[in-house]
Amino acid sequence: MKYVLDTHTHTVASGHAYSTIAEMAKSASEKGLDLLGITEHAPLMPGSCQQIYFSNLVVVPRQMYGVELMFGVELNILDFDGHVDLNNFILDRLDLRIASLHTPCIDPGTVEENTNAVLGAIKNPRIDIIGHPDDCVYPLDLEKVVYAAKEYKTLLEVNNNSLNPQGARKNARGNILTMLSYCKKLKVPVIMNSDSHVFSDVGRHDFSDSVIEEADFPEELIVNRSVEAFKAAIADKRNTFLY
Repeated sequence: MKYVLDTHTHTVASGHAYSTIAEMAKSASEKGLDLLGITEHAPLMPGSCQQIYFSNLVVVPRQMYGVELMFGVELNILDFDGHVDLNNFILDRLDLRIASLHTPCIDPGTVEENTNAVLGAIKNPRIDIIGHPDDCVYPLDLEKVVYAAKEYKTLLEVNNNSLNPQGARKNARGNILTMLSYCKKLKVPVIMNSDSHVFSDVGRHDFSDSVIEEADFPEELIVNRSVEAFKAAIADKRNTFLY
């Protein structure tokens, strides 16, 4: 299938990424994407941008090189209740909100504790996507995660970066396959993202494609198939639980 969007990417503003907004947008255009989400790491990630960066994103154009841009954040889940590191006032000014577990921001707990952390984020009406729920550093009860994602209309991410052999996340493939099996059974949509930290990785799905194929995962449950499908998915949650 043709992927027309990538909604999890980082620029130099995140502190450990290496391309500018314009470079990322140009790469997205060259790769035929219609929509690019730029989601900088939230303030408690070491070296990342602070709250003032996110509050001023209204000044940035939402179209470059023929690509629609959405600007948002990859939040850090901070505790086993699922609290995150930006307040609701700022979150409401952003186009897109991802929440993830990161070792600089929360120490791994038990399966129950880690799962509760993710469930808290899933239930947050301002969070659109759970980023890379696949790392064995944070073992999860993926059945509970998928059931909650269905109930609270939160997208679960298939993260290409997690599957890169040079990456730090362990056993991501097995965890993603388990997650996809529950998503397929319960008809829960997923989003496939690059988690790019450099322009050349924008829109990259070479590792995740093989997992989707192995899982025999239906295209109709992958929101990257159209901008309309993606926007409808995040609007469904917001309209149901927020507005």
